Amino acid sequence: MMSRNKTEQPLQPLTVRLPSDVMTWLENEATRYGASQNSEVIRSLRARMDAAEPKKAAG
Repeated sequence: MMSRNKTEQPLQPLTVRLPSDVMTWLENEATRYGASQNSEVIRSLRARMDAAEPKKAAG
């Protein structure tokens, strides 16, 4: 698994337009986990990245 140390890569700002249902889900997940919306987006994307890694290696 790739190391994901914050000091390894500079942070890049990104503006994303979300449909209202996705934004509501994001707000709820952030509240549920006591996290910021930003960290929830990162957590979700990292989970997706982790799920895709075995497919890359096999393909």
